[in-house]
Amino acid sequence: MTLKKSSRAGLFALAFGILICLFLSVAHDVAYAQAPAAAPAAAPATPPAPPPACASDPDPKKAVLEKCTPNSGDTAWMLTSVALVLMMTIPGLGLFYAGMVRKKNVGDTVMTSFAVTCLVTIIYAVITYSLAFTPGSPFIGGTSRAFLQGILSDISTGIGTPNGLAVTIPESVYLCFQMTFAIITPALIAGAFAERMKFSAMLWFIGLWAILVYAPIAHWVWGSDGFMSNGNSDAWFKVLDFAGGTVVHINAGVAGLMCAICLGKRKDMGPPHNMVLTFIGASLLWVGWFGFNAGSAVTAGMQAGMAMTVTQIATAVAAFSWMLVEWAVRGKPTVIGICSGAVAGLVAITPASGFVGPAGAMAIGVAAGVLCYWGVTGLKRMIGVDDALDCFGVHAVGGIVGALLTGVFAIEQYGGTAGLIEGNAAQMINQVQGIVIVFVYDAIVSLILLKIIDAVIGLRVSDEVEREGLDLALHGEVVQ
Repeated sequence: MTLKKSSRAGLFALAFGILICLFLSVAHDVAYAQAPAAAPAAAPATPPAPPPACASDPDPKKAVLEKCTPNSGDTAWMLTSVALVLMMTIPGLGLFYAGMVRKKNVGDTVMTSFAVTCLVTIIYAVITYSLAFTPGSPFIGGTSRAFLQGILSDISTGIGTPNGLAVTIPESVYLCFQMTFAIITPALIAGAFAERMKFSAMLWFIGLWAILVYAPIAHWVWGSDGFMSNGNSDAWFKVLDFAGGTVVHINAGVAGLMCAICLGKRKDMGPPHNMVLTFIGASLLWVGWFGFNAGSAVTAGMQAGMAMTVTQIATAVAAFSWMLVEWAVRGKPTVIGICSGAVAGLVAITPASGFVGPAGAMAIGVAAGVLCYWGVTGLKRMIGVDDALDCFGVHAVGGIVGALLTGVFAIEQYGGTAGLIEGNAAQMINQVQGIVIVFVYDAIVSLILLKIIDAVIGLRVSDEVEREGLDLALHGEVVQ
């Protein structure tokens, strides 16, 4: 039974009311950020907190830090963040995707998330960490940490050699945190090729992609000498990406689109087999994302606190916006829909989480809910590609929306960089440049890798295997 006209009018009235409140709050947030701070009451002078006890220049481009004492509070928070982000892939993403495929392919779907976790961990320890997060050139890092060599952790004295990107925590903790990002990014791609890619081809593609695509892009955006790193004083231009809008989500979404194009459409399709699995997976992703975004502050301080706050707000607004749009368009709100909307909000707030305030988070949430819904419906029909679980529509579209709106709503008080609403129009240009460069490079390299793998071992399972189901044919197991 579809909605009555009066019900639909009520929904649109509710949506309109939310937008009015949103714009009022944005205006208030900008006015607050631009207003001069009141003079604080006189207080006894206190000496500033001492910097980390390091023996060398803290600039990672000048010297390697050594003999540093970790901050126990920061270290505890980052250890927690590592566990939260790892939970996002196993079991969060695995269950989220598993609920949306057909029953005969559930095992292959969760197996993919688990196997990617193992494979990328190994590759990351061997070379990816060093290429992404050590100084080298503006385009790629060095090999000083290949096989994780040279990581000092002297338990007897309590000192170590941290990465210059995270001077208050042990390097072992920082590399584990970044490892979880390197794991979930290629795991997201699986949503595009679900139910039809060879398991062996998947392993080859993910392994090569992690080295040739993820590592250089992570270095460009986050490396100490990356050519578009916000933390590099010599960067050609500075892209704001607090926790992975470009590095993780646009990156994964574009690679997913290339996979869907090369593999072609599935022979037959069916509805999601278990919405409860998707609900559980989305819930785990939401909780784990606090480690993803707030953990990217790499300290247990004010920026982490604001990142957590805006993550919660944007996710809720996006999920609710998606639900309203779906309800108005299709006549019913669905569990799969509201869960997808929540993930869209998480994706879009990711690049902005360390730079925007609550009002900006609300705006990003509305945009993510509406535009990502269009991405998995209208845009998907326009390009005619079988992106099975909407990797491109949610992650690439959501990542682009978030990256652009970061340039709009960034508040200098919150993240150190002003955006368009504070008069810094140049930041929008930087954001667009970053999006275009990541999109083009990822598309070209991913397409080349897929074509080579297809020529050597083939990408797609046979028609018989696809009809029978990947679980039994590829893994010899079935879900009862």
